[in-house]
Amino acid sequence: MMPHTLQITLSIAVICYFIIILYYLKKKMLELKYTLIWLVAGVIMGVMIYFPELLVRFVRLLGIESNMNGLYILCIGFIMMILMTLTSIVSRQQLKIRILIQEISMMEKRIRELEKEAEEGGVKKEQTVAKERKDDGKAE
Repeated sequence: MMPHTLQITLSIAVICYFIIILYYLKKKMLELKYTLIWLVAGVIMGVMIYFPELLVRFVRLLGIESNMNGLYILCIGFIMMILMTLTSIVSRQQLKIRILIQEISMMEKRIRELEKEAEEGGVKKEQTVAKERKDDGKAE
């Protein structure tokens, strides 16, 4: 059984954890789809505070002798899950960035081509205008 003061302290810590997550969500520092993993971790922490016997049963189910070792394994599992989620997010973002860079490069090339065409068209137009003036001067 967990001491009552420890249970209250951990409850306050989990409440602060949720407040921080919700603050980040409100300030758009985190997106909802990325916050879900953190919220799930917080819910599981809250459940473990009020029902510590669940951890003991889980540890015994896995055949682990020490409750602390089971807690460490559970924490490592959560950390690995969060790392995998973040890694997949980074991979998707990197792919999007690569595609955007390619699109920007193609647009810049097209802009340079259009500027070159406009510049050549402007030179031809100036030559035509100068030739017309010259012809107009001869006609007078």
